[in-house]
Amino acid sequence: MTTATLLALLAIGVWTTAFVSWCRRRPWGEAGRRFFRHPSATGGLVVLVFLATVALCAPLVTPYAPYQQILTLQDQPPTWLHPLGTDFIGRDVWSRLAYGGRISLGVGTLGMLVAVTLGGLVGAAAGYFRGWIDALLMRCVDVGLSIPRIFLVLGAIALWGKLGVAALILLLGLTGWFATSRIVRSEVMSVRERPYTDAVRALGARPWWIIVRHVLPNSAAALIVSAALGIGNMMLLEAGLSFLGAGIQPPHPSWGNMIADGRDQLPTAPWTTLFPGLAIALAVMALNTTGDALRDALDPKTGGK
Repeated sequence: MTTATLLALLAIGVWTTAFVSWCRRRPWGEAGRRFFRHPSATGGLVVLVFLATVALCAPLVTPYAPYQQILTLQDQPPTWLHPLGTDFIGRDVWSRLAYGGRISLGVGTLGMLVAVTLGGLVGAAAGYFRGWIDALLMRCVDVGLSIPRIFLVLGAIALWGKLGVAALILLLGLTGWFATSRIVRSEVMSVRERPYTDAVRALGARPWWIIVRHVLPNSAAALIVSAALGIGNMMLLEAGLSFLGAGIQPPHPSWGNMIADGRDQLPTAPWTTLFPGLAIALAVMALNTTGDALRDALDPKTGGK
């Protein structure tokens, strides 16, 4: 690890601490105060901001390119120059871990964004219009929930072959919106009966304008919590697909295919799988604890506890 890399990591650590401290001091309102009073909120947010910053600043914190091979240093254990060791073809594990975070975190976040958008629209339509539209959409959701998601994803990959990053994000999003639509539907069914919605309807506003302008913003809490908890599931699914060779394809690094690359060297070079596995575990745990804190903060029934 070079001096510049070490200084960059220290700067990221200072930035993470300062950013979270700034967030704690901001007047976010009662929900913000409840969020930061949650015992795991600050720790989860620190981990998430640190991992995201390292991934975004990967060229500044890594001494090697993620594809660079040093053939004389195959399966080298962690040293000062290679703090997480090297893999079976001499690639620096730390460099691949930082660059792999871009793909793993990016796929999880963007895939969940697609799922939340589609699930929010379907749930809003079902909850607002009710009747046969609600019945039809919810029966489609029931069918989607009845089929294991991994089968849907693997079936799509079997039909269309290897997928690029953009296609994988779209596939994960299109197969991950069913539960979100049910959550949004229940919220919308409550919001549509409130006086301000009746007032806007009486003024002659069109249904989709009411949904987009008034109903969905007042159901945002459910969407935010669903997204925060769902990103971890997206990351785990991407990691599993990459481990099986059906997700992110080499030479692009992701935490999942890093584990797959090192599985044959597990007895002799465990660091090649240990560190990407720890990164996945830390990211998913941080997302889940942050999602729990958001749920408690945004739910008036539990926020006062």
